[in-house]
Amino acid sequence: MKNAKRVAIEAALKSGRFIKGSVGKTYNISYKGRDNLVTDIDKKSEHMIIDRISSAFPEHSILSEESSPRSGAGPYKWIIDPLDGTTNFAHAFPFFAVSIGLERSGKIEMGVVYDPMRDELFYAESGKGAYLNGKKIHVSRTKRLTDSFLATGFPYGRRRKGDNVKYFRKFLVRSLAVRRAGSASLDLSYVACGRFDGFWEMGLHPWDSAAGMIIIEEAGGSVTTFAGSDYTPYHNKILAHNGNIHEEMVMFLKK
Repeated sequence: MKNAKRVAIEAALKSGRFIKGSVGKTYNISYKGRDNLVTDIDKKSEHMIIDRISSAFPEHSILSEESSPRSGAGPYKWIIDPLDGTTNFAHAFPFFAVSIGLERSGKIEMGVVYDPMRDELFYAESGKGAYLNGKKIHVSRTKRLTDSFLATGFPYGRRRKGDNVKYFRKFLVRSLAVRRAGSASLDLSYVACGRFDGFWEMGLHPWDSAAGMIIIEEAGGSVTTFAGSDYTPYHNKILAHNGNIHEEMVMFLKK
């Protein structure tokens, strides 16, 4: 859709720079659950993004982490995480991002992920490739799980949403190494540019993966469910990789 990428990038850059400028400063923290915190920086970032998108596309629907869904006319829906990695941000751990995806009739067509601490802007449009700061990116070419550098995450409400530790143990002893950094959108973007070879997580929401999944797909990678079937952001379990280690990862996730 015309101008959608430009609007998303503008919104991500503005909100991301605001977030970066807020690191280490005083802000309010509240909790959406025992281990799921939110700050007023999340909400201010979200307000910036929604204002920019709504001014450009007032007829579009919006699904964002910190506010109620907005229904619009037509097939387009924006899926937004205004600060992916809030716990990291709140502790000045520099691994968090702004994530903005655009869905059309149930299919993700565009995604933007911006890391303000490194000033790294990942983006992709359907059929047009994936980019990091304007340079085309591609997934890694690692062929075996034993040589793979993997990433994962542990969901909020871990006591209710299943035990990822069992998968972590399996992959830890069968891969080169596993990292857990705390921002799914950045983990997915790192798979897209070849920094990670694969990623799995459970307990996700649409705003966690909508942008990252198309960035991976446009970079030549693959995104599926744990069972290896077609993935949408409305699945809560995701498996993403460079395409070469798919069968091995699915095998261990099925066991």
